[in-house]
Amino acid sequence: MLNHSCVCPAALDRCDRCDLLLDFPGLHLVAVSKARAGLFLEVESCDPVTGCPGCGVIATGHGRIAVEVIDAPWAGRPVRFRWRKRRWVCLEDVCEVATFLEQDPEVCAPRGLLSTRAIRWAIGQLRREGATIQGLARQLGTTWNTLWSQIQPVLTQAAEDPSRFEGVQVLGVDEHIWHHRDPRRRGPKALTGMVDLTRGTHPTARLLDLVPGRSGAVYRDWLDERGERFREGIEIATLDPFQGYKNAIDDQLEDAICVLDAFHIVKLAGAVVDDVRRRIQQETLGHRGRKGDPLFGIRHVLRAGRDRLTTRQQNRLARAFSAHPAHVAVEVAYQCAQDLRDSFHQPTPAQGRRLAERLIDRLPSCPIPEIARLGKTLRRWKKAILAYFDTDGASNGGTEAINGIIELGRRIARGFRNFEHYRLRMLLIAGGLDASPHTHL
Repeated sequence: MLNHSCVCPAALDRCDRCDLLLDFPGLHLVAVSKARAGLFLEVESCDPVTGCPGCGVIATGHGRIAVEVIDAPWAGRPVRFRWRKRRWVCLEDVCEVATFLEQDPEVCAPRGLLSTRAIRWAIGQLRREGATIQGLARQLGTTWNTLWSQIQPVLTQAAEDPSRFEGVQVLGVDEHIWHHRDPRRRGPKALTGMVDLTRGTHPTARLLDLVPGRSGAVYRDWLDERGERFREGIEIATLDPFQGYKNAIDDQLEDAICVLDAFHIVKLAGAVVDDVRRRIQQETLGHRGRKGDPLFGIRHVLRAGRDRLTTRQQNRLARAFSAHPAHVAVEVAYQCAQDLRDSFHQPTPAQGRRLAERLIDRLPSCPIPEIARLGKTLRRWKKAILAYFDTDGASNGGTEAINGIIELGRRIARGFRNFEHYRLRMLLIAGGLDASPHTHL
């Protein structure tokens, strides 16, 4: 039983239970002490012989040197172990290696400050538990810089692994703002994020990369860097209604089907209804909506699907539409937006496609200017809109979900100032970055 100290027998009479708790194959627990900063372990190996890394000849022991390493917390306390490494001497005259220390990559990287177990633990906490670097450093009994200096190379190596981009068949793209701390800060605030939306390959969507800027050129350059093999594997490319990304898809992914996200199409229609309502409000009453105004009172009801309205809400709409002859424009806009929404909820894709085609052909000629403008936008994106019905409902929803995870990670960290740090952290929590092979798991 370990108390404040536990000394295990030497040589062949080792304490197997202590070694089991240590869980480092090849190392044995010699002593344990309790300090103010946590637990302190003395460990050493018992390899009787080893070969020279230069020539392979059996080396001669030349004492030990103690190296202190930070380990993962145990029993709620920071843990450090002093590894009494063997120093070996090569007696071969022709060998360039004079002396060397024993190394074990399963325990710690050469000159590493953290054990591989501590690095795996910290990366797991960052990825799954929403932890912060500062919080993990506190649990390990070290500093932010020390911890990140050990984690960053592992994440960088995992991010550069080309296998992350294999098997991508459905590719989504979206933009977001990555730092808000200082409005005077130079450099792009917008980033373009690429997301793997392939169904069945992974349980959820996963972030592939983040690059500075929001333009078609940024997306086109990223696709070009991925190589021809990656581009040929993309069958469907989803996006929001941004022409720059559409141009990049047309340029780099000629064989892929471009699909405009259905949610954003319905959102555009809802925004048009609001525009019509505000214009009619100003024309009829000469001011913005106020409490008691018929159109102002239904502003939220207009955003709901008509199939979800209660009888009371339907009556409110009817009263507001009949309150003034000019309100008929709002009613027409509402019905057009609902018809567009209904096209994505038809029993079969063929029925939805027919309804969408009819709306795209008719809306540009509507006498209501806002609806006509919407119709022209839909006509310009007609092929990408109708592709929704040919791809079993492909959408950019998974990309929006990844954006939500990124926003959560940014709020937990309370902002980022270093882009590369931000990119690696987001690839870890939203991209399923697998660091296990790079920590000798």
